[in-house]
Amino acid sequence: MFDSVCTSCHRRQLIFPSQVRSLDNSERGILETYTCWCGSEQTWLTGAAAPARDDLVPAA
Repeated sequence: MFDSVCTSCHRRQLIFPSQVRSLDNSERGILETYTCWCGSEQTWLTGAAAPARDDLVPAA
């Protein structure tokens, strides 16, 4: 499970494993394709080689 901001509905929501459609390894990192709660297909680049997400706020 991870959180994401949808590029279609612009809402930050939790994404569950059942919403993940594919995981593909690349030189840039792991490309995760999933379906947002609004029905829009989204992608997220993650992994050690991926750029850092700057929208995360550290927990207190």
